[in-house]
Amino acid sequence: MTTGTIPSRPLGSRTGLEVTEVGCGLWAVGGHWGPTDDEAALGAIETALESGVNFFDTADVYGDGRSERLLGQAMMGRRDRFIIGTKIGWTNYDSEANRSQYTSVEKLIEGVESNLERLGTDYVDVIQCHVFYPEPNTAHFLEGFAKLKEQGKVRAWGVSTGDLSHLQTFAEAGCDTLQIDYSILNRDPERAILPFCKRHGIGVIVRGPLAMGILTGKFTGEERFEGDDFRKAWIDDPVQHDQFKRDLATVERLGPLATEERSLAQTALKFVTAHEAVSTVIPGARNPRQAASNAAAGVMRPLNAEELAQIDAVVPPGGGRKIWPA
Repeated sequence: MTTGTIPSRPLGSRTGLEVTEVGCGLWAVGGHWGPTDDEAALGAIETALESGVNFFDTADVYGDGRSERLLGQAMMGRRDRFIIGTKIGWTNYDSEANRSQYTSVEKLIEGVESNLERLGTDYVDVIQCHVFYPEPNTAHFLEGFAKLKEQGKVRAWGVSTGDLSHLQTFAEAGCDTLQIDYSILNRDPERAILPFCKRHGIGVIVRGPLAMGILTGKFTGEERFEGDDFRKAWIDDPVQHDQFKRDLATVERLGPLATEERSLAQTALKFVTAHEAVSTVIPGARNPRQAASNAAAGVMRPLNAEELAQIDAVVPPGGGRKIWPA
């Protein structure tokens, strides 16, 4: 468990929500990151909560609803201790027509109501469009989310994307939040998207702060990922393997930033929260150990100017690459 209190920040200027600087991402508890264990997943949520974390992020598509159901189980009898973000869009996505299944506002609302059912709650704090580019049904998300907010079934709404024009479409309709991939290895959002959010009062939820584990410093380049872990391609695909090796070389240059008191992963989390536009960062946790380590970063001191300069020397402001295509 951590000592001290994780600082909180406003989730943008309109939501009225105060979220802890470090939250908890629950993609991995649903699958696609190797073997899953429900007991360990519930332990991760419990550890994060008892360590002071109040923001938890999931999605309908994570384990085909498994992640949402586990979070709902963890929330039973204490919903008021959780600020929940979930997402909708990819379930039953028609890849041939390149469109979501939400062909009307009514279908979109029904979809979100299914999110609520799996979570075991009558409202969600933040609902987000998971589709990161324009598609024929985008307008239904905009109208449907606004209606759900009027009905009190969602408190805030937004989009998960790294595309500025797509974000602008949502911003023009009054969105409250953005979820985006941002890390030491991917500083591209610093160029335009993070400043845009700051100017427009949009709360920023950062995913991918550890670059899918690369920034933990634990990988050697010779890993063997098991089961349905999508990172198998980092080893099996020659192009992705070459990029993986280049990323690991970058991480090696960041190594001196790790200390006995603060791991490289925790340094990576502090880097993200150093940006003034960021509301919260949601590193993934599949077990109590990972959840405790992430939460501990929340009570550590901010990076100082010298440490930030060391990072700039390895990956310059606005530099790096998109680790995840969205």
